[in-house]
Amino acid sequence: MVATETSSNNKLLRIENLKLYFNITQGEVQAVDGVDFELDNNSSVVILGESGCGKSSLAKAILRLLPRNAGKYEGKVYFGGQDVMKLDDEAFRRNVRWVGMSMVPQAALNSLNPVLRIGDQVAEPVVVHHGLKKDEAWRMASQMFRHVGVPDDFLIRYPFELSGGMRQRAAIAMALVTLPNLIILDEPTSALDLLTQANIFNVLKRLKDEFGISYILITHDIATSSELAQNVAVMYAGQMVEISDAKRFFEKPLHPYAQKLMASVPRLHGDAELEFITGQPPSLLKPPTGCRFKDRCPSRFEKCDDEPPVFNQDGIKVRCWLYEENA
Repeated sequence: MVATETSSNNKLLRIENLKLYFNITQGEVQAVDGVDFELDNNSSVVILGESGCGKSSLAKAILRLLPRNAGKYEGKVYFGGQDVMKLDDEAFRRNVRWVGMSMVPQAALNSLNPVLRIGDQVAEPVVVHHGLKKDEAWRMASQMFRHVGVPDDFLIRYPFELSGGMRQRAAIAMALVTLPNLIILDEPTSALDLLTQANIFNVLKRLKDEFGISYILITHDIATSSELAQNVAVMYAGQMVEISDAKRFFEKPLHPYAQKLMASVPRLHGDAELEFITGQPPSLLKPPTGCRFKDRCPSRFEKCDDEPPVFNQDGIKVRCWLYEENA
């Protein structure tokens, strides 16, 4: 459902009605609820939304990294034209995860094993999935280090010997080492200073050009997300509420929630006051009927009590009754 102008046979990833629910003591959490979107080859989509809206759960659903309390998990995930949801867990691990698609997880700075050398950790995916011997895998890891701007001698260091920015680059190298088609980046710069964030995004853009990689960038940081975005998808309460090309989104978002998100971004110039979204996101244990944003929406009207479909506004997908007449 990403708004692009390329032909359908250029789709790297197509997701249809994807659902992932979690079972907890209080009931069933509808973390990802009927998500649809598409991603082209050598393209990038940024998924925006408040904390707790389902962004990281969507990443887990795509990569089938399911916690023990996962309940309902269904839908279609076409990757390279194949519905990988039909694969059993072993076939998915062997042929998809860390082969065709990989991930830089949230809190990647803490995801590195503190007692293993960085080189061993970056080399491990190609040992496991490509069957390379250790010396060959280390050469591959060294190549990836050069691509992300990490000196070769860092291969023999331990994570605590690296700065936050260098550890983040090492995590990116680990995701890149198997040469996947798709990398999912979950808040990849959230713990870094602004200058290091800019350097990381420059690395990601260069890698995209060099290797033809596609990205899914998950973040709540709208300001930095524009550096990598070709398309933008906005999540709210487990659902996609707007999907647009980046240029039109950052100029004029359509969904009231997306408008409020953009109005909350600080700007260096201008004296406009920042806007805030009143209230709290709904509980995903018992999401409200109708539009899930209605209780916080300044444009609410009677029809918002009904579940809105997705309307097409000149290629932009928006889940809001305000656009019914123009669809």
